[in-house]
Amino acid sequence: MAPKLSVIITAFREPDTVGPAIEAFLPQLPAESEILVVSPDPQTIAVVDQYAARYPVVRHVADPQRGKPTAVNVGLEAAEGDVVVLSDGDVAVAEDAVAPLLAPFDDPKVGAVSGHPVSLNPRDTVLGYWSHLLTNGIHRMRLARDRATRRGEARFLLCSGYLFSFRPALVDCVPADALAEDAVISHRIAQQGARIRYAPNARVFV
Repeated sequence: MAPKLSVIITAFREPDTVGPAIEAFLPQLPAESEILVVSPDPQTIAVVDQYAARYPVVRHVADPQRGKPTAVNVGLEAAEGDVVVLSDGDVAVAEDAVAPLLAPFDDPKVGAVSGHPVSLNPRDTVLGYWSHLLTNGIHRMRLARDRATRRGEARFLLCSGYLFSFRPALVDCVPADALAEDAVISHRIAQQGARIRYAPNARVFV
């Protein structure tokens, strides 16, 4: 049986992209799911409210605007799911991303699963070249570490902040001064002996 899922999308001044971010998740949600959008600015909230009026699974969560870690914590406090998916309001997941992101949780020893960021930048620019080099290099590293984890080796795998899932029971909160909430959550889960897996088919376009 699929776990009850809470998708938390943090968004700040992203009225043009938060709609597509929500829409990408909607057709993929298992039963008993929710999408919580944590945002402080009126422009983004107005868009979220339009979706909430059409889709009961969507709701806005007030963001006190004290930084990304606080926004994540506010979302975690409001979340009701057994598994949480974290993503951002300026990216969009692939149409088949959620199922592979949840599948590893059939193993009770798995505490988190990282998605696979895919760069949308054109390769023929300097920024695009380096973005593809970075995302492809990290993809290969996560693949290797995931294979080692499946062999029973203790290999730490850092989740991608663009898209990852985890059991919220393993994470009480993120320190307000954390520079990277994805790194903090990954380390806390690993420190408790839970496995972190990689879902290469859980693509998120950035």
